[in-house]
Amino acid sequence: MLVVTTPDITPAQLDAIREHVEAAGLRTHVIRGEQRIVVGCIGDDAALVEDGLAAMPGVESVTPVLKPYKLAAREFSAGPTHVRLGSAARPVIVGGDALTVIAGPCSVEGEAMLLETAHAVRAAGAVALRGGAFKPRTSPYAFQGLGREALVMLAEARARTGLPVVTEVMDPRLVELVAEHADVLQIGARNMQNFALLSEVGRVQRPVLLKRGPSATIAELLMAAEYVMAQGNRDVILCERGIKGWDPATRNTFDVAAVPVLKAETHLPVLVDPSHAAGRADLVPALSCAALAAGADGLIIEVHPSPAEARSDGPQSLDLPAFDALMARLRPFAAAAGRTLPAAELAQVAEVAA
Repeated sequence: MLVVTTPDITPAQLDAIREHVEAAGLRTHVIRGEQRIVVGCIGDDAALVEDGLAAMPGVESVTPVLKPYKLAAREFSAGPTHVRLGSAARPVIVGGDALTVIAGPCSVEGEAMLLETAHAVRAAGAVALRGGAFKPRTSPYAFQGLGREALVMLAEARARTGLPVVTEVMDPRLVELVAEHADVLQIGARNMQNFALLSEVGRVQRPVLLKRGPSATIAELLMAAEYVMAQGNRDVILCERGIKGWDPATRNTFDVAAVPVLKAETHLPVLVDPSHAAGRADLVPALSCAALAAGADGLIIEVHPSPAEARSDGPQSLDLPAFDALMARLRPFAAAAGRTLPAAELAQVAEVAA
């Protein structure tokens, strides 16, 4: 339920409205617009339907929100949400005018390859570094990541380059450990409906990158985001990474329509992962351009110095020259969409002191 206030509402009247709603067992979320304040009522609002809420001083209208997701719904925000990554001194804003490109290896395989990749993607214009420390694999015999050792390497790469770090967390018991080393906690597609994990990352003050499950509907993705936001963490970034299809020509089917649907349904920023959608490096540039044309706020791309030697997802990873070429190709698409990309020449800087 949304309570729209009058333009001249007083602080005392606003407090009285919130107390009235919370006395009925609901939580309140204040949305401050340019001309109106809106109070979002979160919970079972049946107790408020028949009472005198609409007649309270300062209330202009009361509107029920029929969507199952409340905090993630577009109506619950005065405008698009901007999620800040990294330190206050060098922030990266996801969801603003500038497109966000996150790049790096599927998994961290060693310090040298990680640093080589981090410097190269930054030089090409990427603003954050991805890299898996803990890897969920279909086969229990496949490379599962270096774990804690990789987290230390990611933190060192951030110290050397200044790039915020994005890495996946798979276990509620490891959330605090990963949060100590990473700037963004990624929830992978396999864990999109791991509700214990979603609730746990919701209690940590770190942005969350939430990937759509391979068989999940858009509504289910938004309900997963609601689990995180309901615990108090509103810094959620959604990611479309392809859904299961019947054609083996690609690893997944890139649901390009999901991007504008999500932009209409939610205030949260939306990224696209063309690497997992394609499963083939040669298709990543085309899908990246399509994502920006559809309105995505950015991309998360797998990049490896030598994809043929990668221990995971080599066929879908771009090598360093290919990523540099992709960033150059994306610039006219970004301009056509009314967005910007960081200039490559500005990204070529010396190592940041630890």
